[in-house]
Amino acid sequence: MEFPRSSGVLLHPTSLPGRFGIGDLGEYAYRFVDFLQEAEQSLWQVLPLGPTSFGDSPYQSPSTFAGNPNLISLDVLVGDGYLTNDDFSDLPYFPKYRVDYGPVIDYHNQKLRLAFERFKANVDADAKADFDAYCKANSAWLDDYTLFMAIKDAHDGKQWTAWSDSALIRYEAAAVQAARSEHADAILYYQFTQWVFKTQWTKLKAYAAERNIRLMGDIPIFVAHDSSDVWGNQDLYFLAEDGNPTVIAGVPPDYFSETGQRWGNPLYRWDVMKQNGYAWWLRRFETVFELVDLVRVDHYRGFQAYWEIPATEETAVNGTWVDGPGSDFFEVVVEKFGELPIVAENLGVITEKVEGLRTEFGLPGMQVLQFAFDGECGSNLFLPHHHPQNTVVYTGTHDNNTTYGWWHSNETNDGIQACVAKYTGQSQDRLDVNIHKELLRMASSSVAHTCIIPMQDLLGFGADTRMNTPGQAGGNWAWRFGEEELQNQAKYDLAQITRLYSRHPDAKNERVNY
Repeated sequence: MEFPRSSGVLLHPTSLPGRFGIGDLGEYAYRFVDFLQEAEQSLWQVLPLGPTSFGDSPYQSPSTFAGNPNLISLDVLVGDGYLTNDDFSDLPYFPKYRVDYGPVIDYHNQKLRLAFERFKANVDADAKADFDAYCKANSAWLDDYTLFMAIKDAHDGKQWTAWSDSALIRYEAAAVQAARSEHADAILYYQFTQWVFKTQWTKLKAYAAERNIRLMGDIPIFVAHDSSDVWGNQDLYFLAEDGNPTVIAGVPPDYFSETGQRWGNPLYRWDVMKQNGYAWWLRRFETVFELVDLVRVDHYRGFQAYWEIPATEETAVNGTWVDGPGSDFFEVVVEKFGELPIVAENLGVITEKVEGLRTEFGLPGMQVLQFAFDGECGSNLFLPHHHPQNTVVYTGTHDNNTTYGWWHSNETNDGIQACVAKYTGQSQDRLDVNIHKELLRMASSSVAHTCIIPMQDLLGFGADTRMNTPGQAGGNWAWRFGEEELQNQAKYDLAQITRLYSRHPDAKNERVNY
C-alpha cells in the first residue's frame, strides 16, 4: 500500500478532556480533530477501542469487536433525547487529569442504563430501523458478546470458567439458547450501547475525514481469555477441559522486563483457524477497517513465531518460540482485502524471518527514537539516518516513558545522553529543557513516510503523564490532558515543523520521489 508522507499524534480518546471523568466521543473529540487540522496533521492514532476489564487495559477486553461504552458521550445522548441535563444533577467530582476508573465506570453505566430505558420507551421508527439493521449486520460477534456480558452480570462479573452452569461454560447450544431467552433484556441493553458507540464513532470519523484526518487504530494480536471471543470459539484456542488455557502468550526478557512479560492470553490453534480460511480473523479485520483508515497490528512478530509459556509458569522466562501461521495467513488476508492498510509493530526480539514476513507483504514497520542512542553512537538502526522509507517513526509509544520523563530518569545514562548531544549538536543544558522538541524534530525530518508523536511528547510532559508501564499491574491508562492544552503553543510549533519537513496534507507536490 502507498503511504503518503504524513504525520500525526498518538492519543487515546480516554485521555481527552471532559466533565464525566474520562475522554469520550463528544465535544472534545471534535475539538481535538480541529487541533490536529490546525497543527497540519494528517493522522490521529488511538489504542484499541474495545471495552476494558482487567487493569483497565485496552489490550485486555471482553471483546475484540466491541466498542468501549465508557467512550460514549453522555452529552451527545442528551442531544439524541435519551438523557437530559437534569440527569447530571448528581455529577460527582472527577479528577481533571486522571481517570479514576471505578467511579467513572459506575457513573457511566448508571446513565447508559437510564438512556436505554428511554430508548425502549420512546424510540422513533428511524432509530429503531437503524438499531435493528446494526444488530443484524453485526450478529456474527454481537450475539455472543451481548450474551456473554449478560451472563457475567448475572454471575457478579465472574470469569466464564467460574459460571454455575457447566453447559454454559462449554457453550452448548441448548444452554446458550436458553440463556438468550432468560437474559433478553440485558442483551438488548448491551446491543443498545454498541449501537450508540458505533453511531457516535462513525460521525466522529466522518468529521475527521472532512478535515483530511485519517484515523489509525490498533489490533492486539492476542485476545483476553475472559472474553466472548474465547468463550464462543473455544475450539480456536489451546484450552483444558475446564476452559482455562494450557499455554499462554507473552514475551521473553527484554528492554522492559528482566523476567519477560507474562500476558496470560490464550494462544490460537492456527491449524484449526486455517481449516476454515481464518474466518474469525477476516471478520476481525473487517470490523476494525470499518472504524479506522489504517491499523497498527500489535506484536506482529507473533504471526511468524510467538513465545509460548506453560500456563503454570509465574513468569515469562521459561517459554519457547513456536511457529505462527506466516505467509499463508497474510495471503488469505490480501485475497480478501487487497492492499493492506496495516502497520506492523516489529519491536522487541525481531529476526530475519520476522522482517521477511513483513517486507514480503510491503507492510511498514516501526522506529522508536528513545531506543536509538545506546550502543556505539551513530550505529543504532533506530537512528533517523538508518530509517527505511517504508516505516513509521515515533519518539516513543504508549509503552514508553514520555520523552521528557525518559531523559530525566535512570532509563538514560551518561553514554546515551552524550550520544543525543553529539547527534543533535545541542548542549546538555538545552537538552535538559527541550529534549522532547529535539526528538520531535528528528522524527519529523526522518525519511520515514509516517511520523507519530504522542500527545505527551508534543506538550513536553513528564513521567507522571506516562500512559503505560509494562509489567506494572496498576496505575496505567489513566492520563488525561486539560482543555487548556488545545490552545498550547506546541500546536503552532508542530505546524511549522510539519510544513518544514513536507509532512503537511498539501505537500504531495513538494516531495521528492524516492
